[in-house]
Amino acid sequence: MPSDAPSAIGRPGSYSKGVARRQEILDRAIEVFQERGADGTSLRRIAGAIGVSHAALLHYFDSREQLLVAVYEHAEKRRDETVVDQPEPERGIDIMIEAANANIEVPGLVQLYSTLVAASLEADAGPSREYFTARFERVREDLEQRLRREQAEGRMRADVDVRHVAALIVAASDGLQIQWLLEPSVELQASLETFGRLLAP
Repeated sequence: MPSDAPSAIGRPGSYSKGVARRQEILDRAIEVFQERGADGTSLRRIAGAIGVSHAALLHYFDSREQLLVAVYEHAEKRRDETVVDQPEPERGIDIMIEAANANIEVPGLVQLYSTLVAASLEADAGPSREYFTARFERVREDLEQRLRREQAEGRMRADVDVRHVAALIVAASDGLQIQWLLEPSVELQASLETFGRLLAP
């Protein structure tokens, strides 16, 4: 669900002016990363690309990783806000199809996501590990609830464990997007639709 609350990643800023400034920085960072991803640049170079001082970034974020996680979280919230009034997807897998289709328009953010998930596997990972562990759990739980309803309504085969299917849908979506980054001819929607047909009763 979309939230109007400021991100918990980094420092939110003091008073309304500081909160607005932080939002402005994240909005600008999204524009930059939509075009070219994180690109392995330092916090100082990111500041230059966004058009703010290095000190301004450090006022809100302790590290490059913390900034990148906040940028991705902010981008997801903005996307959620644009679809809040749209009809609810019929199937759990349709949610992942819609997200994958939206991501095709912003390859830089797909690259950013993949980079951050990889970084979260490092032994000393900080904000990325915490954020993506919680995110994967939230996405799986949401899918599980939707899949149980589909089973109860006879729209999905009953001989599979929804917990396993939810994890497999997430894995398929993420894996296909990485393949698409490497080879744009990979058909994200068609492949996920095939997965959906395998779940039909």
